[in-house]
Amino acid sequence: MGIGGAGMSGLALLLKELGFEVSGCDMSYGFYVDKVTNAEIDFNIGHSPDHLDKFKPDLVVYTGAIPENNEELCAARSLGVKVAKRAQMLSAIFDVRYGIGVAGTHGKTTTSSMISMVLGGAGLDPTVAIGGELCDIGCNAKLGQGPHMVAELDESDGSFLHFHPTISVITNVDWDHVNYYPDFDSVLESFSSFTGNLREGGITVLCGEDPGVRRLLRESRKKFPNLTYGWGKKWDWGAAEVEYNHGGGVSFKVLKHGRSLGRITLAVSGDHNVMNALAACVVADLLSIPFQVTCDNLRYFSGAKRRLQFKGGTEGVDVYDDYGHHPREVEATIKAVGQSFPGRKIFIVFQPHRYTRTAAMADDFARVLAQADKVVLLPIYAADEPPIDGVTSALIGDPLIKSGHTCFSMVERREDALDSILSLVDDGDVVLTVGAGDVSDMGDVLIKEIARKEILPRSVALGA
Repeated sequence: MGIGGAGMSGLALLLKELGFEVSGCDMSYGFYVDKVTNAEIDFNIGHSPDHLDKFKPDLVVYTGAIPENNEELCAARSLGVKVAKRAQMLSAIFDVRYGIGVAGTHGKTTTSSMISMVLGGAGLDPTVAIGGELCDIGCNAKLGQGPHMVAELDESDGSFLHFHPTISVITNVDWDHVNYYPDFDSVLESFSSFTGNLREGGITVLCGEDPGVRRLLRESRKKFPNLTYGWGKKWDWGAAEVEYNHGGGVSFKVLKHGRSLGRITLAVSGDHNVMNALAACVVADLLSIPFQVTCDNLRYFSGAKRRLQFKGGTEGVDVYDDYGHHPREVEATIKAVGQSFPGRKIFIVFQPHRYTRTAAMADDFARVLAQADKVVLLPIYAADEPPIDGVTSALIGDPLIKSGHTCFSMVERREDALDSILSLVDDGDVVLTVGAGDVSDMGDVLIKEIARKEILPRSVALGA
């Protein structure tokens, strides 16, 4: 149930490859549904007790987004059919393998993707389960023949506590998913419990630059074996002498206990991706993968779908798409684009995700969006949440206006966004569609409309 999501579709594909008979349902036909139907998995629109008569399942697996009182779930329980959440099922696959689990509030998908690519390039053929599609292999899950499994572990509802890694990676610890975690301390408590889930002889790899990780190291109830990474020589592993490539990409020197191993060049951009790649280096080293093999594979890593993904360019305008839905993620994306395209204007089309997150973080979103040269703000994408009185995109837009931002538009309907974007876009702009909702659909349409409009440089337009 919920098979159209990134995580559930990946689990379905794994179970199919393991030889199980799999069917699924979801409320709409999303991008990932094509992946499961192409694998000959039966898909049904909507949730209904009728599915139990049709497929006669031995087990119903459901995403955490589905409420416990869902009629199909209730019917399954009343009939004595076993039910399990996604994490419970995935952990049963993970825990019998050499598990490499990637956790953290931000950066999980890219980091686990990098690790998967390095292990695959080293000939280890890992099983992979990631919450986003890898551009390099065109899927979000695959069954490998080797003993290792790389999985992105989701903290959003505490489900990562079902997993027992041999190597765990924690990219950062931040407050998000405010519908589940009332405050940062509750997030910290959950991650502290996660560090106690290591298998015997296991180790945790942590980003020492992150304030939340540093608190975790100081305040965790039990000490746990760990390696840290960050900038320079103050951590077990470090990145130094960073060079940003014009047009995208970054290179840096890798330090292990202060000693240089050599340089890594990435096709992806941003300081956050330097940290993600450094985490992959640490994991590869723990698995005795030669550093040069790690370098060679990371060089060709083209990223995960919707992680600063290049959609195309026309008329001097480049369009990228990014999944960022937390102020810290959006800020990292703006910084990465500024490093890659110095002197060009950054134009963000932002769609807030969830009413609860918008209410809790509106001021931070406004502060971060103010760093972009141009902003079009869309209505909130609800996901599975009901509206909250008084919570609209204006909670972000009003402070942005008060801050004096001079190139800003807030649209009341998503379908009106295209006109606002076209009225503001100029030759040389880098346009980012940002958010965890359906804003990702806009990039391809935008490129076509910009080409049709034949954008002229602003100086020429003003002189006409």
